[in-house]
Amino acid sequence: MGRVIELVFYMILCGVLLTQKASSKKITKFLKNSTTSLQVKNNSSVYLKDKDISLKRSFFLGVTGKLYPVLKLANGTTIPSQTEDFDADGKWDNLFFVLNIKPKSMVKVFVEWQTHKPVFVARSTIRFGKRSSSTSPVVTLKKDTFYPYMLPSLLGYEPYQTDGPTWENDKVGFRHYFDGRNSKDLFGKRVSWMSPKNVGLTSSGAVEDNYHVLKDWGRDILPVGNSVGLGGVGLLINKKLNRLGVLITDTVHNIDSTNFNILTNGPVMSSFSLKYTNWKTEDGRIYQISETPVIWPGKYAYQNNVKLSGLQGDEELVIGLSKLATNQSVELLRFKNWVILYTHDHQSYNKEFIIGLAIMVPTSSYLGFDQAPEEGNFASSYYARLKLSENKPLTYYALGCWEVSDLNFKSELKFKEYLTLFVEHIDAKITPTLLN
Repeated sequence: MGRVIELVFYMILCGVLLTQKASSKKITKFLKNSTTSLQVKNNSSVYLKDKDISLKRSFFLGVTGKLYPVLKLANGTTIPSQTEDFDADGKWDNLFFVLNIKPKSMVKVFVEWQTHKPVFVARSTIRFGKRSSSTSPVVTLKKDTFYPYMLPSLLGYEPYQTDGPTWENDKVGFRHYFDGRNSKDLFGKRVSWMSPKNVGLTSSGAVEDNYHVLKDWGRDILPVGNSVGLGGVGLLINKKLNRLGVLITDTVHNIDSTNFNILTNGPVMSSFSLKYTNWKTEDGRIYQISETPVIWPGKYAYQNNVKLSGLQGDEELVIGLSKLATNQSVELLRFKNWVILYTHDHQSYNKEFIIGLAIMVPTSSYLGFDQAPEEGNFASSYYARLKLSENKPLTYYALGCWEVSDLNFKSELKFKEYLTLFVEHIDAKITPTLLN
């Protein structure tokens, strides 16, 4: 039951959970091979490319049984979509898809119903693998729990493929250091297809760092070091930075256990949860914290939703932006609903590539920004300071824009234009309406 509540909660948080109350006078019985239609209106003056849309099953007012929707445009083009059965009752609960919609216009979508789940080429995915010993091959998992005795400095080897889960779409990829560090890294992509499943593995299935070399799909491009990476979190208490996690060399962890669970895994939208039990800060405080990263197609970004409990009222959430490879000062962009901190520089491993990095945080929670020390367990980072409320989720975005992915990102001006368009895209409101 708890997992169902969590899933429904985070979709509401994404701002894409669109519902419509059923009217007994309008209920339609959807049958195999029947067709219905809906229209989606773009209420904004912005062209929406790959606008993410989520519809609850109840939106369709009467669909019963194990029927699956196939979405098509008026010209017959099929729209890739994804259904998820969150309560495991054998019937899908939510439908996910993306749509291109011109400003102040509507797109009509025809829905055909069939008894088998359609299959589409993935535009988002999550990869997670683990080995049970230093000599065992990596196996794919959907969930796992990390305990303090599993720190690489104690275990003697790295148990996780790519140090933890990777998540990507057709534009960019990210990874989370699930080995106790809990920082977040950036994979630059050169292609729209998903990176190979064996990234980070040898031919025999052993863990190997082979993703810092440029391949046809791309590579790990961002040096993270002892920073929290691109969008890693922590707390500021009495002017002291507290990292959620430890460094690779540490032998004592500050979290009792960390639970990883894949919630959805493409082809359209992918997400997972991270639950940290009993995070102990240096002054002896104990917190419970959860993260829910989400990725949709067509964007050089992921969304993260963070929630904490155990607050005493004097804490500030901090969201990090690695500055390990740049001496440039952080820049600030302000919008009505969002504040963006960004850097744009030759900030890949050997400074051979230009990368635009950004974190986008809600204006309503923003308290300012600062720079972490060059040493310590929260080093080499700029960070945004945000106000917190007990058990109230906070949503932010992290963006990574590599010049090899799009040559426009070589220009700081073009990068800033993309950030502005991204804000407009996130804020744009759409209205779905069932026609018949």
